Amino acid sequence: MRAAGGPVRSRERPAWRTNCSEGGGERLNTLRKILAFAVIVEVGTGLALVIDPATVVVLLLGANGPGEGMPLGRFLGIALLALGLACWPSRQRAESNSPGFRAIFVYNVLIALYLAYLGTVGHLAGLLLWPGVALHAAVTLLLVWTWRADRRTKATNQ
Repeated sequence: MRAAGGPVRSRERPAWRTNCSEGGGERLNTLRKILAFAVIVEVGTGLALVIDPATVVVLLLGANGPGEGMPLGRFLGIALLALGLACWPSRQRAESNSPGFRAIFVYNVLIALYLAYLGTVGHLAGLLLWPGVALHAAVTLLLVWTWRADRRTKATNQ
């Protein structure tokens, strides 16, 4: 504890480590940040798809889709918004075994692979295709890293 206006004692824990078990708080804080970042990206993409799906398709794939694809693009946007809201990390759910973690992990793995497939086999390449592949691959690797760290921590605490 610290006195009002007094110096911080060395035993006081930083704010982000309160209510966390030994060392696990830092890991959970990192996991929350990674999940929050992934969710913000997907919610942003979802909003862009709902507002203007044609522009998103051009930026990702470099091709103009038919006008009939507009409702499908908006449908995908709504789905991404729902995924983002469902996976938003809270104090209770920011664990590597939570459904939100698994959902955003599986989504990032599959979308990175599918976008890479579209770029290589499908020969589609919009301005944001390869940055999108890299972003989703990086988020996937960060999620794997936190999952492995979580497993190691749990194994050493048993």
